[in-house]
Amino acid sequence: MNTFIRFFYEFISIFLDGFFTIIEGLINGILQMLNFGQYAKIIDSYKNSFSGPEKIFVFIGIALLVIIILIILALLFIFIRKMIRRANIHMSKDELLNEIGNLNDQVRKLMKEKDELMAMKVSQLGLNPEEEEETTDSEEEVVDEGDPSIRFPKLVSIDKEMANFKPKNYENNFTLVELIDDFRCYAASQLRLYYDFEILRPFLAGLACGRLIILQGISGTGKTSLAYAWGKFVGVDSCVASVEPSWRDKSDFLGYFNEFTKKFNETKALGEIYKASFDDDVHTIILDEMNLARVEYYFADFLSILEMPSRDEWIVDLVSSPWPNDPDKIIKGKIKIPGNLWYIGTINNDDSTFMVTDKVYDRAMPLDINAKTDPFKCREQESISINASYLESLFREAEQKYPLSDKGLNDVGNIDDYIIEHFRIAFGNRIMKQLNTFVPVYVACGGKEIEAIDYFIARKILRKFDQLSVAFIRDEIDPFISYLNKNFGKGVMKECIAYLQNLKKSI
Repeated sequence: MNTFIRFFYEFISIFLDGFFTIIEGLINGILQMLNFGQYAKIIDSYKNSFSGPEKIFVFIGIALLVIIILIILALLFIFIRKMIRRANIHMSKDELLNEIGNLNDQVRKLMKEKDELMAMKVSQLGLNPEEEEETTDSEEEVVDEGDPSIRFPKLVSIDKEMANFKPKNYENNFTLVELIDDFRCYAASQLRLYYDFEILRPFLAGLACGRLIILQGISGTGKTSLAYAWGKFVGVDSCVASVEPSWRDKSDFLGYFNEFTKKFNETKALGEIYKASFDDDVHTIILDEMNLARVEYYFADFLSILEMPSRDEWIVDLVSSPWPNDPDKIIKGKIKIPGNLWYIGTINNDDSTFMVTDKVYDRAMPLDINAKTDPFKCREQESISINASYLESLFREAEQKYPLSDKGLNDVGNIDDYIIEHFRIAFGNRIMKQLNTFVPVYVACGGKEIEAIDYFIARKILRKFDQLSVAFIRDEIDPFISYLNKNFGKGVMKECIAYLQNLKKSI
């Protein structure tokens, strides 16, 4: 053992001697480089021997040497500071992890507060969240959730609940004008919510255009209340799906199969979709603050499916394979999206939300609600019993009775040409199809054709200007306003002009 120790000492000492020689040489080199006394001695010994021009070169040489030394010292300082920072980063890693944990706790608290605020909204509209929760609990008791053979207990409970379902006696004896007026008076007399016809006409026309409506505008103007009031009016309370920032795909909206518990985590939205497939009522799902997450992520499947012409193709995959005790309407792990269901999203545009993309806007009908309507007196009006089939028949009837006129088509074509020439933006067949539905239904609700065209172009076409370069459109806004006033009459295209003026202010 003593022999090994001597061997190891002599062996390792070669490396250590070399290492310490490097360190010593480096230190001695730095000290030698910074030996200003030696520099001064050399300068003093030669100073009387320099001629006039040589003194200039001496000064330049000294200056260069000082600059080189300062650069070396600066590089050493930067290197040492980086090493210290790197050490501090590693030292504070645990502190950062603790901070992330604290932030996650705060997010959970905020989400809880949001749910409480939503409950307050519900109660203000005549709904009782506690009663709704009790109803859900009683439904869940119908099925034993501990049964390992049942992975959709809530949906199976709906099957049992609807086993003795009998269709309602629907009140299908009104026009769209009467429907709008009844809804307005119901909201005012029963819920103390007040809406102008200028809001309700595009709202109903938007329902005719497609399955997704987006209510956007400043907070507190009644976007969510309008969607709630609609559900109360048609006799089927709207289902609220409060969007969370963590939503990334359809499983956050519909739920997912938990491999550990062997149960499907069913959401309220999934329950509403499933229940809507049993009847012909008008069902509504509210995507509250839908742009807290990226809509094109969690709602992507629905954006594509709801555009398919055949409703037999409105199918969404839930699980990969069927189980024997799956709900009656879950076929081979898939659920069919019913045609009597609409989706109403609310949007607040601020720093905490994502921008809604063209893909979403093109497939939806956006409505702006930026002001509250003053209270007014109206007759007492009860809720109605209406079925989706009759509502859609009114939409089809409006398209046949009030089709877009030749003048209207020509006006739209002229605006399209102007926008293409001056803004390099065009709209395709999808938007034209929506326009050919929106305008007739708007007119059938008591509005004018030019008002409908104005509203539609402002919300569906001009909103694309937000994506353009400020420098590109700055000088084109005033000429476009002049064009609209000249060709349609001063102030006739008020929605388009108001949008362009607001855009001009923001530049």
